[in-house]
Amino acid sequence: MSLSAAQVAARVLEALEKGERIYTAVVTDAPDPSLIGRRWWLSGRRSRGTLGSRSLDEAVAAAAPSFFPPRESRGALSRDFEYREGGRMRTARVYLELHGPPARMVIVGAGHIAIPLARMGAMLGMRIEVLDDRPEFAAPDRFPDARTVSVIDFRDPFSDTALGPSDHVILVTRGHSFDYECLVRLLRMSAPPAYIGMIGSRRRVRATHEQLAREGFTTEEMKRVRAPVGLDLGGQTPAEIAVSVVAEIILFHAGGTGVPLVEKERVVERFFGSTSARTDAAEPGTEATGPETGPAGPAASAQPATEK
Repeated sequence: MSLSAAQVAARVLEALEKGERIYTAVVTDAPDPSLIGRRWWLSGRRSRGTLGSRSLDEAVAAAAPSFFPPRESRGALSRDFEYREGGRMRTARVYLELHGPPARMVIVGAGHIAIPLARMGAMLGMRIEVLDDRPEFAAPDRFPDARTVSVIDFRDPFSDTALGPSDHVILVTRGHSFDYECLVRLLRMSAPPAYIGMIGSRRRVRATHEQLAREGFTTEEMKRVRAPVGLDLGGQTPAEIAVSVVAEIILFHAGGTGVPLVEKERVVERFFGSTSARTDAAEPGTEATGPETGPAGPAASAQPATEK
């Protein structure tokens, strides 16, 4: 049977509370008017409702995961799907939505860098979890922005933390031996986190990678670890280091260049670079002219700056 909008909405809320991804679909156009408005949801291997045709249900279920990358938690699109009805192929337009929990940042190590890192990750809308083996550091009152703060055993650091391909794991532990224990388990996962970052000096990172190489990990596998993590901003304080890490995560997902916008846009050079030269060359009492701006020069066509 088809579901009502209220029933679908209730199931979405239930899925989000459990940290599950769920796809919802509704038919918006079809040769058979009785299909329009039919609703359905899919979460994992479970589904409920129907779009009015078993063939259409199966087509949408098979295609839905491919439309949204694993790291995305929200998305929507309309697509035409072919389905079979009475021995004939027909086409229906379906509006498909992805609803998922917010991206998760798992911070391993609860030292001085972890505190601003958790705060900034939360500002990005990420769900924050902090892990450490020291109870005095893994204290909830030190991380008010964290969803959970857990005491772990580094011999099996993720035994109580189920990780998936949409997660971000940042290693800010107090020693490379702890980093190694974490990386071995992360790199051996069948579906490792989308982002694995590790803080450390060049020497510490090299020592950890040498240990991984002796364990049999390939160069390609080790390249999945972003280490040293963060962008080269020159900062030294815990907050500055946290900014560089969060900036790299944004860059990782948004696909930017990391180049300062002043260098990318070059507004002065492009539009005002030769103003003084044209002014000096003009006769006293006359206006400088330019091929692009006309008699009044560049400033005449300037518009008030706006923020976006």
